[in-house]
Amino acid sequence: MANRTDPAAKSIRGTNPQNLVEKIVRSKIYQNTYWKEQCFGLTAETLVDKAMELDHIGGTYGGNRKPTPFMCLVMKMLQIQPEKDIVVEFIKNDDYKYVRILGAFYLRLTGTDIDVYRYLEPLYNDYRKLRQKSPDGNFSLTHVDEVIDELLTRDYSCDIALPRIKKRWTLESLGALDPRKSVLEDDFEEEEEKEENEQDGLEDEPAHERDYHRARSPARERERDRRHGSHRYRDRDYDKDRDYDRDRGRGRDRERDRERDRDRDRDRYRLRDEKEYGRERERDREREGRERDRRDKDRSRRRSRSRSRDRKRHARGSTSPRRHEPEDGSTWEETKKEKKEKKEKREKKEKKDDGTDHPDPEIAEANRIRASLGLKPLKL
Repeated sequence: MANRTDPAAKSIRGTNPQNLVEKIVRSKIYQNTYWKEQCFGLTAETLVDKAMELDHIGGTYGGNRKPTPFMCLVMKMLQIQPEKDIVVEFIKNDDYKYVRILGAFYLRLTGTDIDVYRYLEPLYNDYRKLRQKSPDGNFSLTHVDEVIDELLTRDYSCDIALPRIKKRWTLESLGALDPRKSVLEDDFEEEEEKEENEQDGLEDEPAHERDYHRARSPARERERDRRHGSHRYRDRDYDKDRDYDRDRGRGRDRERDRERDRDRDRDRYRLRDEKEYGRERERDREREGRERDRRDKDRSRRRSRSRSRDRKRHARGSTSPRRHEPEDGSTWEETKKEKKEKKEKREKKEKKDDGTDHPDPEIAEANRIRASLGLKPLKL
């Protein structure tokens, strides 16, 4: 709520008055300690006391772009939007020069073109010194008339973009402003009267000398200068416009050169990236080829091993063992039959020896148990 514009405030140049300050600078002001502590709850009446405490002007300074108290008070005036009479009193204040600069800066942001020229041009005659804080945080010396000339002729002041205003000669041609009158005009008139009196004393001189002095008199030269003064101001404005257009054209050329350099660097980086990408792709293909060759060699080695094992297994299964014929001239089947019969006789003999084949089942069972225990069979 402390950062909102007064609901009764009128829009300036079709927008919120606080929007005349850039968003970044505005956010810096809202975060500043001076804004939170000293500017909270200020009104048009209490703002004067804070303005009288100012001892320097400036925009933002330091690495974090901290705003000055002058900028905070300008932001507060945009927020509460004081009456025009109060702003005019600020400008006409001769005792406090920083109060005058504060009112002039606010009027330059919010006032009309006619009011800006009407109330700020008389301040060209104020030559008092001012302390100005530069962006690096150091102080420099300036004057009131220099600040006023910056407000009337420049596009930026104190890190704020000033609204565009019409040229003075344009307003003069439209009849909205009277030609600018110098404060030394009265002194010029007094000198003209003195010169006219001196010319009266030259009436007795010869005609050719009188015409010479009359043609070269300072009064006539000042009259010619005054008559062509508006043209001189107009020529100066034309020169400023021409210089502004030339600077803007140079700025466009510089911007075009920077854009061309950026495009060239972008193309160079893209070509370098493409080359690096191509080299990486080539290395990847070589690595994949080596992996493929290694896999093929392993596969062929495994196949050769499996083939050799299959050949050995086939050779082992195809060759049957040789049967040795018995030495006594009998056949192999007869020898096998005899061995079987001998084995059966031996088993029967063993059964007879352990008593398990006894005709009495109880004795045969007892002999089996004794045989399992390792005892001699019963013999009944």
